[in-house]
Amino acid sequence: METYDQTDEIAGSTWTIGTGRLAWQAGGAVTVALGETVLLATATASKEPRAGIDFFPLTCDYEEKMYAAGKIPGGYIKREGRPSIDAVLTSRLMDRPLRPLFPKGFRNDVQVIATPLSVDGENDPTIMAINAASAALTISDIPWNGPIGAVRLGYVDGELIVNPKLTQLASSKLDLTMAASQDAIVMVEAGATEVPEDVILEALSKGHEVCRQLVAMQIALRERCGKSKSEYPLKTVPEELTRALYDFVGTRLHDNLVHPTKTEREGAVDGLEAEVYEHFADQEYDPTDVKAAFGSLEKKTVRTMILEENIRPDGRSRTEIRTLSVDVGVLPRVHGSGLFSRGQTQALTIATLGSTDDEQTIDDLGPDRAKRYMHHYNFPPFS
Repeated sequence: METYDQTDEIAGSTWTIGTGRLAWQAGGAVTVALGETVLLATATASKEPRAGIDFFPLTCDYEEKMYAAGKIPGGYIKREGRPSIDAVLTSRLMDRPLRPLFPKGFRNDVQVIATPLSVDGENDPTIMAINAASAALTISDIPWNGPIGAVRLGYVDGELIVNPKLTQLASSKLDLTMAASQDAIVMVEAGATEVPEDVILEALSKGHEVCRQLVAMQIALRERCGKSKSEYPLKTVPEELTRALYDFVGTRLHDNLVHPTKTEREGAVDGLEAEVYEHFADQEYDPTDVKAAFGSLEKKTVRTMILEENIRPDGRSRTEIRTLSVDVGVLPRVHGSGLFSRGQTQALTIATLGSTDDEQTIDDLGPDRAKRYMHHYNFPPFS
């Protein structure tokens, strides 16, 4: 199979995106190299849509393998098992900018897998994974409205750094990850230590410029070796159903959405939705289409209320925040406890102190280190 490489200097680093060497059976497959960090990304779609679903079944996986960093897993079992927390978070970073750019109504299973093959401890494989996933989809036959570029920005000694080395992040006051198309920013995630707003704005502007260069690089590769996009069936709701539903509901959905509490609001909307199902039950429409049409109308109504009427479903304006309350020492025997409430959302936090013997040795692709602060997040079903 013929191989293709696209190499460009971007923000002082040499990026190489190649295809044709690995994963010939995938719909699209690329390797991305930056320094001595090399990552493989593949994109594959099922031939037929999955039946009986009302969502897009996209799976993004970031699969760490310890050999990439020249390591052997530290536990008794030497074969890699479940993904690390960092791997799960990286999978989400891949998913968030990719998912919105698939065609609406696309119901075929799509699987995007990024696997670091070599990690040098300096260049960030997370950012490479997002770019590689975009490139794999871009050259594949899978319909997708990309490409996108992804970049990480740091702020060290008063200077913005594009894709800082992992060793530089330890002293950085900013850790901002973003993804963008040629025209707009698609995703931003950031943490900072009292960084001025103008620095954040400059970082977004600078990052978008770098993203454009990464997008151009992928487009150039697609023009050399990209596959023609295949025709896939898209799930659509009949326009006559959308119009009939709008005529039947009228302004009642708007009125039922405006309630101060979530329970009242959901009860009112659920009651109207049940009335809609009953009204269309003896007609020729598919019940899943009725559900989809009602959900779409609900989203549009909420958006219109916020943007045009300056009112949110609970009655707040765009500039009002929910009532906040904090209570500490709510449990008697634990080392620390606090209850935080914002509107009708609550978080109960419980802290436990231990000795240095309780620290956790981190077994991942990064440098050997120990973790002595563990934050466990639980979201039980009753929430």
